[in-house]
Amino acid sequence: MVEGKSTRTVPVRLDYFSDVLCIWAYGSQVRVDELKRMFAGKVALHYRFIPLFAATAERIGRGWADKGGFAAFGRHVRQVADQWSHVDVHPKLWEQNVPPSSVPAHLFLKAVQLLQDHSEVSGAPVSGFDGRTLFEEAVWRVRRAFFRDARNVASASVLEDIAAQLGFDVGAIKAMIDCGEAHAALHLDDEAKQQYQVPGSPTFIMDEGRQRLYGNVGYRIIEANVRELLHDPHYGEASWC
Repeated sequence: MVEGKSTRTVPVRLDYFSDVLCIWAYGSQVRVDELKRMFAGKVALHYRFIPLFAATAERIGRGWADKGGFAAFGRHVRQVADQWSHVDVHPKLWEQNVPPSSVPAHLFLKAVQLLQDHSEVSGAPVSGFDGRTLFEEAVWRVRRAFFRDARNVASASVLEDIAAQLGFDVGAIKAMIDCGEAHAALHLDDEAKQQYQVPGSPTFIMDEGRQRLYGNVGYRIIEANVRELLHDPHYGEASWC
């Protein structure tokens, strides 16, 4: 921060696009947590979900058929995760209890997010959740249930179990899905993906689409971009990132 220059008085909005079945998003959770901790009250994260793994039989079963299918993809994912010490991956990931789609989990999470927006679920950070809100902890637990525990997170029973762990009203979540609101919210995420030309998961969109950080981006790069946006734009500073 340059001495003597004022900063924004409203939080910087960051749209965070991911698929719950994406290993890179799973590994990036620690960066999201640190970002929220470092810039508490200065950034507003808006979580969006994209259908990267909307049809796993097509994307992996057929897309990886010549490489060994699901078993080969599972080995690939475990090799990626071996680079990190902060996450655990099941040895049979993508070989047992394979979710046919990430969409049911996304609908479940959009329903929880909507309940938070309607103040039916608290949006305050919860002690013991590394600064996460109940919604953010639900996102993390869905990812962890898949990657660490190899559970089929497309299954309603698995998602309801996660909801029960967090004390959610399962009936309210179902109602938000059944009435179509969660579907509409998920559709808006897809429209935003197209508007911002999001290339994949995970992706940060900043400054109304003017800045985009995609993939396995280091925390310091994310932090540098956020710090630039926190400068008062009236001083005419161009972002160098």
